[in-house]
Amino acid sequence: MDPEVWSQFIRENWLVIVIALVILFAVINLVKTVLKWAIVIVIVVGLFIYGGVTMDQIGNAVNKVADGTVSTLKSEAQEVMLKEAQDAKYTSGEDGTFTITTPNIEMKGKAGEDKVEVTFRGVSLGKWSVTDTTKTFIEEAKNN
Repeated sequence: MDPEVWSQFIRENWLVIVIALVILFAVINLVKTVLKWAIVIVIVVGLFIYGGVTMDQIGNAVNKVADGTVSTLKSEAQEVMLKEAQDAKYTSGEDGTFTITTPNIEMKGKAGEDKVEVTFRGVSLGKWSVTDTTKTFIEEAKNN
């Protein structure tokens, strides 16, 4: 996904792109059903295929962006976790499960297990291994 390749493609195929954009705007403004979005997707995919971009490349780009976003969220969540540990509320169940909540973080787990489920600002970040940061967070929440 080199910017130079995109630039060259746009210079060589500007007329096709302009025609596709005009058709897209016409479809979006005139068609009022789900069919509209199917047509839009077909036109966009057609442009990518015409430009030599494969669906694998698009999928790889989407995966890279998603992975980058998740790792950024995880880093931010760990920082917030340490800052909000003193405000954390710890609740435990009789079966050994626990939930820790702060204004931005919710952590669920079970005592003795090495995985906890973390939600940051309403977005699930999946199951995390219990590290020093999460242990510190859990211990401080228990002490509150």
